[in-house]
Amino acid sequence: MVIHKEGYKILLAAFIVLVFINLLLFYFLPDYTTLLTFSAIICTLSFLLVLQFFRSPKRTIVINDKHVVAPADGRVVVIEEVVEPEYFKDARRQISIFMSPINVHINRNPISGIIKYFKYHPGTYKVAWHPKSSIENERTTIVVQGHNNHSILIRQIAGALARRIVWYLKEGQEIKQGEELGFIKFGSRVDVFIPLNAKVSVNLGEKTLGGITVLAEFE
Repeated sequence: MVIHKEGYKILLAAFIVLVFINLLLFYFLPDYTTLLTFSAIICTLSFLLVLQFFRSPKRTIVINDKHVVAPADGRVVVIEEVVEPEYFKDARRQISIFMSPINVHINRNPISGIIKYFKYHPGTYKVAWHPKSSIENERTTIVVQGHNNHSILIRQIAGALARRIVWYLKEGQEIKQGEELGFIKFGSRVDVFIPLNAKVSVNLGEKTLGGITVLAEFE
């Protein structure tokens, strides 16, 4: 298993804390073998849970300028026509992917192109499926102009557990489809806003793989 770079410090800290807890129990309660065994099992499972969260599976990306690929592993929870208020200020198709704690939380570029706009918004930490989470939670807004002149907007959204959004890009940067754009630690949702004339290729409830699953296709 390959571990993502965002997990190194957290995993080290978790390992030290869990070992320290077990050493304290062993020192002060050496005769409570059942308790010591139970603690060791719980701590091991807890560490493995955090470990799997930061896994970084190898993906073979097939670049296609006609496709908008999923920016994250998860499940499609929203497909609807909305007015995007921050950048486009017109009607767009919103596709939202919810990432559960067991999903890989690497975020990937849905298309290749140039970053035309980027903004970080501090905010609240409502649950990711809350209707106002996309406008009130901590989030980033990223607009990419594709090589075919179609533009899309990507929004990383922190949730109730997620307290740290990481991004690896800036305005003016050229990006490639499927490469990492960021990471949301312990959460939670990514929205993609596409032109109305793009053909949606997924259904509500469908599972996605970041960089692999085709969300939509440009005409």
